[in-house]
Amino acid sequence: MTQPNILILMVDQLNGTLFPDGPADWLHAPNLKRLAERSARFANAYTASPLCAPGRASFMSGQLPSRTGVYDNAAEFRSDIPTYAHHLRRAGYYTCLSGKMHFVGPDQLHGFEDRLTTDIYPADFGWTPDYRKPGERIDWWYHNMGSVTGAGVAEISNQMEYDDEVAHHARAKLYDLARGKDGRPWCMTVSFTHPHDPYVARRKYWDLYEDCEHLLPEVADLGYDNQDPHSQRIFDANDWRSFDITEEDIRKSRRAYFANISYLDEKIGEILDVLDTTRQEAIILFVSDHGDMLGERGLWFKMNFYEGSARVPLMIAAPDLPAGRIDTPVSTIDVTPTLGALAGVDMAEIAPWTDGESLVPLAHGQERTVPVAMEYAAEASYAPLVSLRYGKWKYNRCALDPDQLYDLEADPHELTNLADHPDHAGTLQTLRAKSEARWDLDRFDADVRASQARRWVVYEALRQGGYYPWDYQPLQKASERYMRNHMDLNTVEESQRFPRGE
Repeated sequence: MTQPNILILMVDQLNGTLFPDGPADWLHAPNLKRLAERSARFANAYTASPLCAPGRASFMSGQLPSRTGVYDNAAEFRSDIPTYAHHLRRAGYYTCLSGKMHFVGPDQLHGFEDRLTTDIYPADFGWTPDYRKPGERIDWWYHNMGSVTGAGVAEISNQMEYDDEVAHHARAKLYDLARGKDGRPWCMTVSFTHPHDPYVARRKYWDLYEDCEHLLPEVADLGYDNQDPHSQRIFDANDWRSFDITEEDIRKSRRAYFANISYLDEKIGEILDVLDTTRQEAIILFVSDHGDMLGERGLWFKMNFYEGSARVPLMIAAPDLPAGRIDTPVSTIDVTPTLGALAGVDMAEIAPWTDGESLVPLAHGQERTVPVAMEYAAEASYAPLVSLRYGKWKYNRCALDPDQLYDLEADPHELTNLADHPDHAGTLQTLRAKSEARWDLDRFDADVRASQARRWVVYEALRQGGYYPWDYQPLQKASERYMRNHMDLNTVEESQRFPRGE
C-alpha cells in the first residue's frame, strides 16, 4: 500500500453546531465548503474535553484526560504517551507541526520531527486550577467577560499575528515538501488559534456579516439563578458580575467570531492552493479542539458539555472514504486510530494506546453503537464532570451536581433535563450504569487533586531564582537557508525551483 500524505487542519474553539453538514449555508467559507463536498462529514463529533490542552492531548493520543493526566490547561502531557505523530513517524512518515497544540511540559514535540512555530500559550504549570480553593479566581489568567465587551474590529492582534505566521510557515513547508528532497510520505498539522476569543476581526471579514441574521443566540440568557450548578460556576469563574453585557456586545462578539471563521477559511484556502499548484495529493482532515457557547443560555467560551461547547466540526477528505454526511456520534479521540487506518499502520500497534476507534468502517456504512465519552476537570469545576452521548441521549454526571439527561432529537438546545422524569427512569438507569462502569469519580477526583497539588509546588519552586521556561523555540538554521558559500549556486537555484525546467 502506498502511504498517503496527510494534511491536518485544526482550528480553535469552533462551534460544531455551525457545521451541521459542512459550514452552515450563511457562513462565508467557500474553501471549507468545497472541502466539505468531497469529505466524509461527521455531523455529531465531540471533543474529549471542552478545553484547549486536555482536548488537544486527547485528540493527539486517542485517550481521555483521565488516562493522559492532562486535566486542564497547565497539566503536563507526558512524553511516554504515543500520539498519532509517533505512530506515523514510526511507520516512516515525516511529521511536522505549524501552530498551536498547547503542550505543557518539557516535551514540546510529542512525535513531531519538526515544529515550525512556537506556541501561543505558555508551556509551564502557571495556569493550574486548585480544587482546594473552590471559588477562587486567578484573575491574571482566568477568562473574564472582557472578550465580549471588547469585541470589534482591528487590523492586527496577538492572535492574528500568530495565525498569519502559522499559515506562512505551513505554505513554505508545503513548497519545500514539493521539491522532493525527502522521499518519505508526510503528515503536516496546521493548527490555528482563531476563532477563539478575543472576538476581534479584520475589517474585510467583519464587513461580510453586516446583515447577518444570526448575531443573537437562539436561546437568550437564562439568568444566573436559572442556570444549572456547573453553569453558575462558569459564570463565577468568568467574573460576570463585573461586566454589563449588552445586546450590542453580543452582536459584535458573534459577528467577530463569524468573521474569524471567514479569516480562517481564507488561510486554509491559501494552504490548499499550494497543495494544488505543487500537485501534491494528501488526505485532508479538518477539526476543532472544542466549541464556543457564543452567548447561548448566557454562556460564553467552553468548559461544559452543552452542544455549543462540546460539539466540533470533523471532516475527512480521503480517496478511501465516501463523501457524505454521517450522523452517528463520534469523538476527536477517534482521529488517531483513523489516521493509522488510512496510513496503513498495523492497528494492533495503535489499539493498546487509544480509547477511540477508527472511523473508516463507519464511513463505509458499518453500524457503531459505542457511546461517546467526555470529561472535564479544569477551571470552574470543583470535581470532575463526565458525559456520555449515546444515540439521541446525552447523560452528564458530577459528584457535586444533580444528574442531567437530555434527548437531543426532541430538545436540541438542552432546555429540559429529563433525569427526574419518571417516563425516562429506565434510560437514566441504563446510562448511569454505563457511566459508573467507565468512571470511578472518587478516584478521578483524587488523581486530579494530587496532580494539581504537585504542580503548584513545582511551579512556585521553578519561579524562584533563574527561570528557564519550556516554551518552544523554533530552530532556524540560517546557514542552511537561501545561498551560502558552502553551497553550489547552480545546485541551489535548480533544487529550490518547483516545478523544474518549466
